[in-house]
Amino acid sequence: MKLTEKLALAALHRVDPETAHGLSIKALTSGFTPTPGPVTSPRLKTTLAGIELPNPVGLAAGFDKNAEALLPLSRAGFGFIEVGAATPRPQPGNPKPRLFRLTEDGAAINRFGFNNEGMEVIGKRLSQRPRDAVIGLNLGANKDSEDRAADFARVLAHCGAHLDFATVNVSSPNTEKLRDLQGKAALSALLAGVIETRDGLPRRVPVFLKIAPDLDRAGIEDIAAVALESGIDAVIATNTTLSREGLKSAHRDEAGGLSGAPLFDRSTRVLAQLSELLQDQVPLIGVGGISNAEQAYAKICAGASAVQFYTAMVFGGLSLASDIARGLDALLARDGFDNVAQAVGTKRKDWL
Repeated sequence: MKLTEKLALAALHRVDPETAHGLSIKALTSGFTPTPGPVTSPRLKTTLAGIELPNPVGLAAGFDKNAEALLPLSRAGFGFIEVGAATPRPQPGNPKPRLFRLTEDGAAINRFGFNNEGMEVIGKRLSQRPRDAVIGLNLGANKDSEDRAADFARVLAHCGAHLDFATVNVSSPNTEKLRDLQGKAALSALLAGVIETRDGLPRRVPVFLKIAPDLDRAGIEDIAAVALESGIDAVIATNTTLSREGLKSAHRDEAGGLSGAPLFDRSTRVLAQLSELLQDQVPLIGVGGISNAEQAYAKICAGASAVQFYTAMVFGGLSLASDIARGLDALLARDGFDNVAQAVGTKRKDWL
């Protein structure tokens, strides 16, 4: 990390987290942040659900909720970026404060509640996206919707023409009863509607499913069964957790979803179990607690074809994207892999 980035992070940590988040988006759109361009190599290039990636290190949803910084983020070193979540209608989300830094734990708790400007505004920005980047959208449902399952399909129908992939997010803990849609019957019906909508788009958009890390073994088995039966293209494991095990920060008891370092082991175990159940039939994206190349590599060896991170940037800055990609390249070379795909699942048993 350069001195200028260290100073900027120190300044951001002097203001409340949500204000700092907004300032970081403004800095990106104003050109005040490092954008080294795509990081790639023959070892890092890979294919995920038919999408060619320059590297397998992605930006998780939640950082750029409203698709405001598509160009600078696509030049920040990520192999792909995911924006949103977007809902059919704009909504303010939950009352503030709703974002908390847990510095001692390398973590954050948020209870945003799908605050976003809605699919009309977000769709317009996506229509002007850089075409040489891989950009996906996290699909959400309005809190007061009478048919939340239909909301996901509505957002896809409106924005799908501008996407490289779309993610069905039924795993946020911050919208009441949203996680109920992870049940086998409800999830199967929801995904059927999304897939039907996808099949009516001008071109095929891969559909991903993002799941919670708090599922028991039966729940993970249900997710695997639905993934195989529904025709989705990948599973993102995982979203934030409701667990507070081992936390030290004064904010540890705040309501919301916990992300960052404490999530690493929990999310990686879920990832490995899914990998074992799916047996390479549906690719996986590993998310949760990644802050360096070694952790990204561990997710890949546990069964992920690609990874995403976000919370670590609160503490390590945007340059983490290129640092992790380059570090991953070095780890693959060290272990004799010609391509990252060869490493996928090679140490899955260590997490079972």
